[in-house]
Amino acid sequence: MDNLKQAREKIAKLKEELQAVIVAHNYQRPEVQDVADFTGDSLELARKCVGIEAEVIVFCGVRFMAETAAILNPASTVLLSYPDAGCPLADTIDIGSLRQWKHRYPDAAVVAYINTTAAIKAESDICCTSANGVEIVNMVPNGEILFVPDRNLGHYVSTKVGKKIVLYHGFCYVHDSVTVEQVMLARQRYPQAKVLVHPECRPEVINLADAALSTSQMLRYTRESSCKIFLIGTEEGMLYPLRKQNPEKEFHSIVKNFICTDMKKTTLETIVEVMQARGNVVTVPEEISVKAKQAIDKMLAIP
Repeated sequence: MDNLKQAREKIAKLKEELQAVIVAHNYQRPEVQDVADFTGDSLELARKCVGIEAEVIVFCGVRFMAETAAILNPASTVLLSYPDAGCPLADTIDIGSLRQWKHRYPDAAVVAYINTTAAIKAESDICCTSANGVEIVNMVPNGEILFVPDRNLGHYVSTKVGKKIVLYHGFCYVHDSVTVEQVMLARQRYPQAKVLVHPECRPEVINLADAALSTSQMLRYTRESSCKIFLIGTEEGMLYPLRKQNPEKEFHSIVKNFICTDMKKTTLETIVEVMQARGNVVTVPEEISVKAKQAIDKMLAIP
């Protein structure tokens, strides 16, 4: 605990020296979320980064998130909290593959999940998150949509809209690992619980849930619900803000050790190291940044 206290004190001092703001995703470690000025899901953090006035943004998350921050706030220096914190889902698609799919479906609008590299966003018509995917697809005028790269989120969206959705074959290894059997066993243990899962889960898992929600939507749902027990089907870092916001309610993970290893690479110590060195600077080439920003801005233009 003494080490944590010392790290928190160093971070507070470095924030003043660098005129820095720290943002953290909801999947980060509890102690990392506690030192952040802002926490949230991908959509919330993207919106927040637009208006941040700081010399430095320390992004506690994974690389595609830091890229988005750098695109939306070019006046700030963006530091990623761990050098190789990536996203295996984002890595499931590359530019060559996307261009082949665009050639195969020339009439389709490309809707890119925010969990993609800046280069993929630059090749897309518009971005979306798990919170607004349905709304974005409904808004796009095209009747045919090429949804990349998450097949599970894309399938979920397809059940809510009246359009032809072409699904790319990517997936999040964390959410895709949840099984029907695990959900049923969890329900047996907590029969009074509401089951909330992420839209990146498999369709058959979503069908068993009471709701499929982004992390920000989970926070809102549990705050407003009269239910006292919840089973959560997303990365276990989400349990911390849920319990913090609702101390009178119970939250249990559907799966034990439900961890995204990349999200857990960041520690208070790595934050200190990054800030001291002013290292892990995330930049995006201008020709990519300009095009990617167009796709992101179209998304952010929707309230």
